[in-house]
Amino acid sequence: MGRAMNWSMILMLCGCVLLKDAPASSEDVRPVDCSNAQTQADMNQCAADDYRKADAAMNAQWAETRAAMLAWDKASPASDNNGAAKRLLASQRAWLAYRDAACDVEGYSVEGGSMQPLIVSSCLAELTTRRTEELKSLGSVYAN
Repeated sequence: MGRAMNWSMILMLCGCVLLKDAPASSEDVRPVDCSNAQTQADMNQCAADDYRKADAAMNAQWAETRAAMLAWDKASPASDNNGAAKRLLASQRAWLAYRDAACDVEGYSVEGGSMQPLIVSSCLAELTTRRTEELKSLGSVYAN
């Protein structure tokens, strides 16, 4: 019984030491000058930030485009063909699957390397920015 207690105490102390050295969540992302990123880690972080911004812009445009299509559906005479918003949702789901698969293929060329996050995030940002423009154009058609 004494031996089991000693090992338990040792394991608990080791765990405490490991947790003490773990970075706090605020330390996980440090400020980076993306106009002058020098290290691969900095470039990866900047590409991830670009993607987050592109995704936020797309989500905002999605809401506007969807609202225009819902208004179109509401104003249209009821029929089995109503469903602009439903079709938009189906197309967005298909597009998301395409985007993720296409960027996965791009990232595979450097699979396991430190550059992979940069390649994938850059691809995601570029395709997402293009989709935002498509949604904007589509929304303007249905807003009229």
